[in-house]
Amino acid sequence: MSANERATRYLREILQKPGNDACADCGAPDPTWGSCSLGVFVCLACSGIHRNFPDISKVKSLSLSRWEDHEVQFMAENGNELMRSKYEAAVPVYYYKPTHKDCQVLREQWIRAKYERKEFSNPGNSFIYEKGTRDGMLMKRGRDNGQFLSRRFVLSVREGTLKYFTKYDAKEPKAVIKVDTINATFQPEKIGNPNGLQITYLKDYSTRNIFVYHDNGKEIVDWFNSIRAVQLHYLKVAFPGATDAELIPKLTRNFLKEGCMEKTGPRQTEGFKKRWFTLDHRRLMYFKDPLDAFAKGEVFLGNRDHGYNAFPGLPAGTHCNGTWQHGITIETPDRWFLFTCETESDQQDWLKHFNDVMSAQMSPQEYTMEALFRHRH
Repeated sequence: MSANERATRYLREILQKPGNDACADCGAPDPTWGSCSLGVFVCLACSGIHRNFPDISKVKSLSLSRWEDHEVQFMAENGNELMRSKYEAAVPVYYYKPTHKDCQVLREQWIRAKYERKEFSNPGNSFIYEKGTRDGMLMKRGRDNGQFLSRRFVLSVREGTLKYFTKYDAKEPKAVIKVDTINATFQPEKIGNPNGLQITYLKDYSTRNIFVYHDNGKEIVDWFNSIRAVQLHYLKVAFPGATDAELIPKLTRNFLKEGCMEKTGPRQTEGFKKRWFTLDHRRLMYFKDPLDAFAKGEVFLGNRDHGYNAFPGLPAGTHCNGTWQHGITIETPDRWFLFTCETESDQQDWLKHFNDVMSAQMSPQEYTMEALFRHRH
């Protein structure tokens, strides 16, 4: 057996140790690369990010690269769990730890924060996300013309708000957004920028979207985690008895699903029109265009025991004049909503998400939201 075959076999054995079977940075299963300078096993995608700072991390393929004996020994002595206890010793609870499903900028800044800036290695560290106020310029998409223009944003923990101003020295903000109504989610494909962030908030009980980006990846991810830090501060005041584990899910969240469906109107005789749909937990919102500021409408998805249901197909006799054939009917206590999907797999995926939401127990806040919703509609 050659030295290289021996090294490969030994690396395979080290991979069996607890924690080494998932990427050290994003949790993707079965990592195929290793950093022989940091002692961690990573996936192909994260290895590409590690390659951007070769003075800190030297990555090699577990099966294709040539490994020296001392490098293999180093991997055996370290590994993902030990290195996590070193490089993630003091990650703040609000800091968003990306998974393999998250976009590049989130994963890259998490990896850089850990190994390059060593932000989380010292438990006594003070974090820029907790400064109490954050003030800076972001590129914001204009609501009417769709152009991105530089706007000043100010996040304040004391006021519990995110404000933006059309001019740097403007006295009055264009909008004052309460942080407890904010959701922020990275949307690079939709926005057409790798650092694109969608900020959603409630204005007069309806959902408003703004789309921003910054050319610097660290800057936009710092904004994102600063918003989460302020939100956690507010939740701790609002729910003094709650644990971190109960509060973290109330911070920013990724949408459950987005995509196109066709829908018909309330009389169900109107033509089916293509719309962009966003499922944000119990709110199914639809837009004419994915980058619209306001939803054209929304459907509240309550619990199945309260008269909510979703099933494949359309009611008998529905005149389906759209181009898509795979129907979905959502039943609510007030009316039925009819949609069509382009493919059967898309129909099945939407149905799975609708049924998961309708099977979940509702919180007291969700009952309040449902009552408001039915009152308004």
